[in-house]
Amino acid sequence: MTAPADRPHRSVLRDIAHRVMLERGLVPDFPRKALAELDGIHGPATRTDAATRDLRDLLWCSIDNDDSRDLDQLTVAEALPGGATKVLVAIADVDAVVTKGSALDEHARQNTTSVYTVAETFPMLPEKLSTDLTSLNPDSDRLAIVIEMVLAGDGSLVSSDLYGASVRNHAKLAYNSVAGWLEGTGPMPPAIGAAKGFDENLRLQDRVAQQLKALRHLHGALDLETIETRPVFDGDVLTDLEADTKNRAKDIIEDFMIAANGVTARYLASKHLPSLRRVVRVPKRWDRIVELAAERGSTLPQGPDAKALDRFLVAAKAADPLRFPDLSLSVIKLLGAGEYVVELPGADVAGHFGLAVKDYTHSTAPNRRFPDVITQRLLKAALAGRGLPYANDELAALARHCTEAEDAAKKVERQVTKSAAAMLLETRIGEQFDAIVTGASDKGTWVRLFTPPVEGRLDGAVAGLDVGHRLRVQLVSTDVQRGYIDFKKVA
Repeated sequence: MTAPADRPHRSVLRDIAHRVMLERGLVPDFPRKALAELDGIHGPATRTDAATRDLRDLLWCSIDNDDSRDLDQLTVAEALPGGATKVLVAIADVDAVVTKGSALDEHARQNTTSVYTVAETFPMLPEKLSTDLTSLNPDSDRLAIVIEMVLAGDGSLVSSDLYGASVRNHAKLAYNSVAGWLEGTGPMPPAIGAAKGFDENLRLQDRVAQQLKALRHLHGALDLETIETRPVFDGDVLTDLEADTKNRAKDIIEDFMIAANGVTARYLASKHLPSLRRVVRVPKRWDRIVELAAERGSTLPQGPDAKALDRFLVAAKAADPLRFPDLSLSVIKLLGAGEYVVELPGADVAGHFGLAVKDYTHSTAPNRRFPDVITQRLLKAALAGRGLPYANDELAALARHCTEAEDAAKKVERQVTKSAAAMLLETRIGEQFDAIVTGASDKGTWVRLFTPPVEGRLDGAVAGLDVGHRLRVQLVSTDVQRGYIDFKKVA
């Protein structure tokens, strides 16, 4: 089934996205009550109490995607004697504007996340907030929760603290241009050269991030590198789906946020308070991961072992870097999905197997994730010494709901991406492609093409195929409206 010839691709995909949002139990549009509440908000939150530190003069910067406008975090670093470094991560104080139980909060609670489709973004909070009044925009004073970490030269945590502060973003930076500069393949972004000391500070942040990453890998964090795609439009016409890869600038944010999330979880535990943890349990399909390693000449223990798996992944990446994202995708599928759980004082929940961390929450993206808003409210209650905003049973119900809604959001994003891929492939029926199996169950077998990097279903029963197997397929049909792409195995 093809898209109507007289309608722009972007318009068709937007309609599909709206329909799929509703089918998955998510709300694509803000209710009138929330919009009326929004009309009464005329500026960012301000606070003058003595507990709020004034850190606006620090060399704060944001690093995000080129087109990101909902800025959740700022970072800055300071070299200390003896090779130590102080890293500060400022998180937008969304709760200062979006109060618990408000109409805006109820909408955020229902969807639990911003949904990023190839045609349209469905923000968790209205753009007046998420890209302006609660966003850490450049040259704007904003309230934040600051996570302070003193790190030794090997990346280990020496001490930490949390507090409220006023901050000011002095440079809005983008991943690709910063990475090009750090890696020596591109010029210095103009915003870095605009203020004295910015270049030095970012190189310090880069060094510390690499130390954090190395330390996590020593503990068994997995070196995974998947292929994420982003749409390329010429006006409203979809022309391609490009692969979006990791880089050094993304490492800075990823590693700082992992560290900050760990500090946040441990801070709540130290106050004997409940927390909403993000966990990835021990993989249920470890046997297939062992088989994947054996197919590449490596041996893994019969029981789950994150350090052994990471050693295998590092070696596999060095041996075949071009195909490493395909192996990573297979391992991620076999690890299983993450989930939110409540950790009560004195209890012990599972950690994050892939990150090799025991204490991990989501706290660094409150403009786009509701679990982060929940954590922010728990933190602020702890800092102020007041009663908790959520009862334990309410937190448990929210953990289940956030897991389910996040899963629904990912399915929406995947389905609209598949509709976009079907648009690109609908003129290529009958062509053959190299592919890798990404899913195999009683419900069917799914494959992803190497080029272009799109996923589809394999027609008919195919015995002996499992996640990670490579094969040759032929495109037999596409359905843009339903996001279906069907292949058959080529003998």
